[in-house]
Amino acid sequence: MEYFLQQLINGITLGGVYALIALGYTMVYGIIQLINFAHGEFFAAGGYMGVILISYLAGQGASPVLCIGLGLALTMVYCALLAMAVEKVAYKPLRTSSRLSVLLSALGMSIFLQNGLMLTQGVYDKAYPTEMTAGGFEWGNVVLSYMQIYIFLITGALLIGLNLLVFKTRIGKAMRATAQDKVMSALVGINSSKIISLTFAIGAGLAAAAGIMVGFYYGSVNYSMGFVPGIKAFAAAVLGGIGNITGAMVGGLIIGMVEIFAAGYLSSEYKDVFAFIILIAVLYFRPTGIMGENVDDTRV
Repeated sequence: MEYFLQQLINGITLGGVYALIALGYTMVYGIIQLINFAHGEFFAAGGYMGVILISYLAGQGASPVLCIGLGLALTMVYCALLAMAVEKVAYKPLRTSSRLSVLLSALGMSIFLQNGLMLTQGVYDKAYPTEMTAGGFEWGNVVLSYMQIYIFLITGALLIGLNLLVFKTRIGKAMRATAQDKVMSALVGINSSKIISLTFAIGAGLAAAAGIMVGFYYGSVNYSMGFVPGIKAFAAAVLGGIGNITGAMVGGLIIGMVEIFAAGYLSSEYKDVFAFIILIAVLYFRPTGIMGENVDDTRV
């Protein structure tokens, strides 16, 4: 039983991170029907910018809470601006082009950003100051670390904030209107270009937060860290029903739980395979995902 509880805690932790990344995929797809393969690089860029800022603030004598809080906020802003720049350069000029053209542009931008990280930050792992989040609670063989508590709290706050933004504000209403019909939304005065840029910014900000949490959780980041988690998050978005925010959250938690339990009870060597098995199974048996693609007000 203790082993099961430990795997459950680890699964929720990992699933929360996947959910944050998956939201970026599903929001962008929901509003412009683009699978943004460069999204995983925002996650990696967030991991790097986070360690740079947090290490600098720690060097200035700031408290761990201030280092993490301020580092998280500034990193989310940085990645939001980066995503808006990418959208302007790589996607906006191709809005009237075929989907294949935009998809190739996304793949090219992913390679460009990953190589940019490698050239500017090096090929070696960059260590996070994990001593800030060391320690935790123990009940027998069950351990709940402070970092896992931080991940639960930060992920929960961000997911609640995103839901409030999308479903309770005028900005969210504009996002949903643009997702449903860009022409009609423009006729009622909504600037669809700004809404699309904002959607990219929000998705990248969430991915940046996930990058910092992964950096603290695993102790380091590297320039290629965005690829595998990005693909798993994409699988989570498809599993939940790509284009559906709630579906992305549920899909992320499921993928995280399946990966952890499969690694714990079956084989840790093949833990990365299970996400892809789920992706293939969903595409084959239920292409619309668990919650389907809802074209009413739940779609963004």
